Amino acid sequence: MSVLTTNYLTPTGREEAWRFTPLKRLRGLHDGAAVQSDRESLITKGALPSGATFTRENLEPLSASDDVIIERVRGAVSSVAHLSIAANTELTEPIFLGRSAGGLDTAEFSRVRISLGTHAVATVIVENTTDTVLAEDLEIYLAPGSNLKFVTLQEFESKSVYTARHHAIVDKDATFKSITVTVGGDVVRILPTVAFKAPGASADLLGVYFATAGQFFEHRNHVDHAVPHAKSNVNYKGALAGKDAHTVWIGDVLIRAAAEGTDTYELNRNLLLSDGARADSVPNLEIETGEIIGAGHASTTGRFDDEQLFYLMSRGIAMADARRLVVRGFFNEIVTEIGNEEVQNRIMDRIDNELEKAARNG
Repeated sequence: MSVLTTNYLTPTGREEAWRFTPLKRLRGLHDGAAVQSDRESLITKGALPSGATFTRENLEPLSASDDVIIERVRGAVSSVAHLSIAANTELTEPIFLGRSAGGLDTAEFSRVRISLGTHAVATVIVENTTDTVLAEDLEIYLAPGSNLKFVTLQEFESKSVYTARHHAIVDKDATFKSITVTVGGDVVRILPTVAFKAPGASADLLGVYFATAGQFFEHRNHVDHAVPHAKSNVNYKGALAGKDAHTVWIGDVLIRAAAEGTDTYELNRNLLLSDGARADSVPNLEIETGEIIGAGHASTTGRFDDEQLFYLMSRGIAMADARRLVVRGFFNEIVTEIGNEEVQNRIMDRIDNELEKAARNG
């Protein structure tokens, strides 16, 4: 174990990238005060299919990052947990990765890579659980013609702190779909980002989050359209219940001058279930060329639809059950994209439990 003493530019909270984040609750991940553990907790769950390998290697990063926590991770860790899917491999069942251990006294610094060879097809589901302090640099590379569904589940216990960058590089005619679910933890800050490498690539960034009393969840999406004829879609939904529940969604899309034929849209919707909760939503769209197919964004934050509740209750459904059905319906569009019934039911059950807990404490 060691204390990270390398000099980095420590955030103060006045920077745009950190203005919402409760720095004092990051357990020293941002300022070097965290004591680094020797944990390497990411493991495969079950046997890997033919064409897939999981190794630990010393690898250079695929991309630059200006996030101070990611810089600290890269400065401290050279070993990368690498899941590789060979070219022309088509997997019909998902690969599950999970955490074998946690801990709050020390911080785990983790580097992860998922790479797909040419025309490979796979689904990867990462399950983050336990109480832990974890900073993660996760990079994804999709070779030409490959297709990846990447599901990341933040089902942490109540004291966890998780900060991560999930960065995908999408090559020619490759298809990337990520589904980010955040339903547990004390502070969770994720940067889901995409860079297109060649024309014909597409990316869907989907997400759901449910924050209850005192929880802080932040998702900062960034899509870099630097090449022609690429397509992106961002759709995140969040619900909040309980005093001081706080969520932040940032959606940044950059369409560079060379990115003619771009088609992009981003959407964030938030549902406030009680007083005392706060949802910040900031969509940003920067366009450097007029030769595009389409570009747009939208953001909404509102309370329960009283008409929906009245309709359900008028048919004999109790208030608590009516609220649960409305919330389930709100999230269903994205949760069903996971494509695994067991995982989908577990996520919905977790949301139900959190909703009941918020109602009892509210």
